[in-house]
Amino acid sequence: MTSKFFDITEGASPQTQIGDALSSLAQTIAERRGADEGSYTFRLLQKGSEAIGKKLVEEAFETALAAKELDYARDAVEAADDATTTAGAAVEDAARSAADAVADTASSAVASVAAHDHLRYEAGDVLYHLLVLMEHEGITLDELAAELNARMDDEALAKRSGIAVLLPEHVNRGK
Repeated sequence: MTSKFFDITEGASPQTQIGDALSSLAQTIAERRGADEGSYTFRLLQKGSEAIGKKLVEEAFETALAAKELDYARDAVEAADDATTTAGAAVEDAARSAADAVADTASSAVASVAAHDHLRYEAGDVLYHLLVLMEHEGITLDELAAELNARMDDEALAKRSGIAVLLPEHVNRGK
């Protein structure tokens, strides 16, 4: 298949849930153009690129903070693990110290899972708002895929089949 911007080579497409999930979300966003004021997506699309871009930046910032939160949680798990090891080796009050250290490790592990969940949630917000911006500007997922594939070298492209590749005249557009 060929379009104005890209060419899709023949062959089997990679199997992944992300493609279907993004395609479904992009379709839903496109359909919301015809919704009413009750739709957040409709209202966002009506506000235009500047408002959508501001929201995308906000969500990207929240994603970066969530990643930092995950780093802190992992550090806490490591520190608690170290305390457990140290307490396990101590003779005095070993039972109490070990129990406290195990509790700290468990608490830190729960915080780490929560931080991981938070990062995934914020990443979803970034992708959603990016797709809203792309819809507003008329950029399709296939065009985005072709842009990403254009950044691969010939060797990486040769390993894949059924992928979208930008036509040469569009590889550097926007630069």
